[in-house]
Amino acid sequence: MSAAAVTRSRADLEVPLERGLTGLGLALDLDARIKLLDYLALIEKWNHVYNLTAIRDEEKMISVHLLDCLAVGPYIGGTRVLDVGSGAGLPGIPLAIARPEMQVTLLESNHKKAAFLQQAVTELQLKNASVTCERAEAWRPAIGFDCIISRALGDLAEFVALAKHLLAPAGAFAAMKGVRPIEEINRLPPDFQVKRVLPLSVPGLDAERCLVLIERA
Repeated sequence: MSAAAVTRSRADLEVPLERGLTGLGLALDLDARIKLLDYLALIEKWNHVYNLTAIRDEEKMISVHLLDCLAVGPYIGGTRVLDVGSGAGLPGIPLAIARPEMQVTLLESNHKKAAFLQQAVTELQLKNASVTCERAEAWRPAIGFDCIISRALGDLAEFVALAKHLLAPAGAFAAMKGVRPIEEINRLPPDFQVKRVLPLSVPGLDAERCLVLIERA
């Protein structure tokens, strides 16, 4: 592909990204917007080998991946954030780009995906992001996290069971979900409770989304 074609492709992606950020009410500086698009380019490049996402169209990735993850940013508290089962870096990398004051740890047990995450952190020069290749249930860091977030860990009770030892005493879980998971909420262990269920509106994404915040009872 010629350099001119790459430039046109980047310009084409800038428009839906800007439109989506406006829809979310997010004002990101030019450096952050460039890094978000560079991140998509890295996913597209590595996807052929590592199968990071089933979505191949970069413009669709803007809504399904970037905006979906950025929509939860205003509700994530604390400075130490853990993205469990990070996969392609979602939501951890978009959050690290948009919230430079946060320290984001990307936890991924798959070695190939962890290699991609390390490459992305290095190429995007994300000084506030780090990668750990471990299973959540086996990892024992010295300090707990203010917020533990997941986009793809399945059942809420499973999420809590896998990662509760990683949570700081006053920390909270943040689970990204589609429709309000009433049955999953009812299966939470008695020592944890739902703090809030926040409905999310993601520009360009015609699907119900919500964020479930869970704290110690």
